[in-house]
Amino acid sequence: MSERSSNSGARPKHVASLPALAAQLSPGEHIYLPGSTGEPAGLTDALFAGHMPALDITASYVPGVNPVPTRFPANTRYTSMFAQPAHSGAQATGAYRHLPMSYSAFGRHLQDNLTFDTCIVHVAPPDAEGRCSLGPAVEFTLMAARKSRRLFAVVNPRMPRVANSAALPFDSFEYTTEIAAPLRSYDVGAPSIEAEAIATRLADFVQDDATLQIGLGKVPDALMARLTDRRGLKLFSGMLSDGARTLADAGSLDRTFTHTCCLQLGSVGYYDWLADRSDFAVRGCEITHSAAVLATLPRLVAVNSALSVDLFGQANLEMLGGRMVSGCGGAPDFARGAALSEGGVSIVALPSTAGRDAASRIVPELAGLVTLPRTDIDVVVTEHGAADLRGCTVVERGERLIAIAAPQHRSTLADAWRDITRRL
Repeated sequence: MSERSSNSGARPKHVASLPALAAQLSPGEHIYLPGSTGEPAGLTDALFAGHMPALDITASYVPGVNPVPTRFPANTRYTSMFAQPAHSGAQATGAYRHLPMSYSAFGRHLQDNLTFDTCIVHVAPPDAEGRCSLGPAVEFTLMAARKSRRLFAVVNPRMPRVANSAALPFDSFEYTTEIAAPLRSYDVGAPSIEAEAIATRLADFVQDDATLQIGLGKVPDALMARLTDRRGLKLFSGMLSDGARTLADAGSLDRTFTHTCCLQLGSVGYYDWLADRSDFAVRGCEITHSAAVLATLPRLVAVNSALSVDLFGQANLEMLGGRMVSGCGGAPDFARGAALSEGGVSIVALPSTAGRDAASRIVPELAGLVTLPRTDIDVVVTEHGAADLRGCTVVERGERLIAIAAPQHRSTLADAWRDITRRL
């Protein structure tokens, strides 16, 4: 992948630590920070320390993976595609700015409207050709680097040189520092009974030679474990994790296909394994989330999670109890991509209940945001069944969704649906 040179061939200036790197920033600078495995350990603390000047920060930090401080230095502004649960109410002050954009939309916004003073990247040490790999996380980093006046690099010998990832020339950096720290990792934990049941139902929709997009979590991990008897599977996703290794080791993956994502987020052992694979690629979101690219993938099965689904078949991925807790991420891109793919199917998978009171996650009508419209959802799956909504009327859709709700909530949902349909 291509490169950018912003330092006119001069050797980068080296500083001794992350705080020393942060000290090279000036008040009011607009800086870009990669998220997930692209975030160097300790950088966030250095940038948000109380003595730091006010900065205008745009980041692709992912909730649950990249924590963001709850208090910023005075007049600092933080912008992200994701709302962080710990920052409830912060948007009203203007210090925390949530952009309600999918990955593809943010990529266009970055390309067309944004420029940065500094982009801080997390890279492997330079190879024999002086190129520093971005390893398992490319996302928007190359796009941001091209739109930045200067680049700072955190060079980490524990960053794997992924064979088919992006790289930047070492001499393109103005400042560098070195750390030897583990990458951000992801541990899905033990599978739940609900996740196992949902995965079993999802597996029916993934046949040999399908192309699969999937996220992170207990359900995706359980699904990967159930697909080891498939053959010729192709992976094309926003994120991939240890489940990809499970399928590769089982011989389930198409050996002629380059399995692609914009970031890898898993265990340390997974990163070590990934570094030796030439059949996996890490690309920018302008490729992985492009409608034009996704439309060319045959039999694309897109599996996304949701916080709630209503009886019209539309999904909320962002709000819980009236609070913003996340963002739409790449789900709208892949849901639409599955609709464009020949033989594709867009699936939303979720447990039927949530919380200590086991509230229904299938609701009569969404009271807040609609992240995925009903036109981009083909199938909804819970542990109680799969509601195939393709070709259904509005009334039939509601009936099928009630049938996969938790049994104790079906009567109430049916009563609400009768009232709703009388008004249609």
